Amino acid sequence: MKLTFWSALVFLLSTADFSAAASSSKDKKPLKPCTARSPTTDRFFDLNPLHRTGAEKGKKSKEEEEGSWHAKGYDYGANFTINFCGAVVEELDNVKELDKDMWKNVSAFYKKGDRQYAIGLENSEPVFRGRKLVLNYTGGSLCPSTKSRRHIQGPASLPPREIVDDDPNDDDKHKEHKGDKRRKSTVISLLCESDPLAKTSVSFVAAVEDCVYFFEGRSPYACGKVEAESQALGPGGVFGVIVLIAILVYLVGGCVYQRTVMHQRGWRQLPNYQMWASIGRFIVDMFIILTSSCARFLPSRRGYSRVSLGADNGRRGRRNDDENRLIDNLDEEWDD
Repeated sequence: MKLTFWSALVFLLSTADFSAAASSSKDKKPLKPCTARSPTTDRFFDLNPLHRTGAEKGKKSKEEEEGSWHAKGYDYGANFTINFCGAVVEELDNVKELDKDMWKNVSAFYKKGDRQYAIGLENSEPVFRGRKLVLNYTGGSLCPSTKSRRHIQGPASLPPREIVDDDPNDDDKHKEHKGDKRRKSTVISLLCESDPLAKTSVSFVAAVEDCVYFFEGRSPYACGKVEAESQALGPGGVFGVIVLIAILVYLVGGCVYQRTVMHQRGWRQLPNYQMWASIGRFIVDMFIILTSSCARFLPSRRGYSRVSLGADNGRRGRRNDDENRLIDNLDEEWDD
C-alpha cells in the first residue's frame, strides 16, 4: 500500500515539473512598459524606478521638489531636462515648433531664453544595441534648416549642383527638402553603476547638428537582474494543490489496492477503513455527549402543572394515601 501511494505521488509530481518546464520553454510573455530583456545575457532590466512622476495636488514629494533629471550642457549653452519612460515633471508653456497638445508628452527639452525646445517625446520601450541598453526619444521640435547650417564646399572649380524641381528621378532633391522637416531626437545610453551607494546620473555627451542629442546615464537599475517568474498561484495555493494531489493519490490508490489485492467491497474498499470508521464513531459519540450535557441548560416550561383526572388518577391518589398512612404507623411503633 505504501509503495503504491509513494510511487503514484512521485509520478504526479514529476509530471507537474515536466509540464512547468515545458511551459517555461515557450515564448515568454510580453514585457511590461519601461523594461527590457538582454538578448545576449537574458538578464532583465527594469527602468521604472528611474521614472519620476508629479505629486498629487496639495502633496509635494521629494521627486516633485527635485523635478525631472537634469544634465549640464557645458559648452552647448543650455542645460537639459530629461525623464525616463515618461513626460517630464515640469509644466511646459512655450515649446517651439511643436503642437500644444503634444507638450504634455515631452520627455526631454532644453531652454534658451523664454523658449523651450523639445528634443524628444516619451517612449517606454528601451532597446538593446548589441550589449548597450538604449532609450530613444523622437518627435521633438524641428531641426534647424539646412540653409542656416554651415555648408561644406568642395573644390573651387566645382560649382554647387543645381536642383531642378521637375526632375522626378532626382533623389537628392527630395532628401534636401526632407531635411528641413526633421525633428530633434534624443539617444540615452544606460550604463551599469555597480556601486550600491551611487546615485543615478545623466550626462550630456554631444549634439549632432542641433538635431540629435546623445546622453549617458549611469544607474544601479541598468545592471540588470534575474527575472522573477510570475506565478499564477501563491505559496499557499501551490501547497494546497500538492495536498489535494496527495489526497487523491491516497484515495484512488488505496481503493484500487483494497479491491484488487484484499478483495474488499463496499465501504471497506476505502484505505484504512477501520481507522476512519473508529474516528467517525468517536465523533458521533462526542456529539451525543455534548448535546445531552447541553440539554440541561435549556429553559424548562413554566406556568403549567399536570392535572390528575380519571379513575386511574383516583386510584393512584388513594394508593399514595395508604402508603403514607402505613409509614406513619410504622414510625409510631418504632417510637414506642
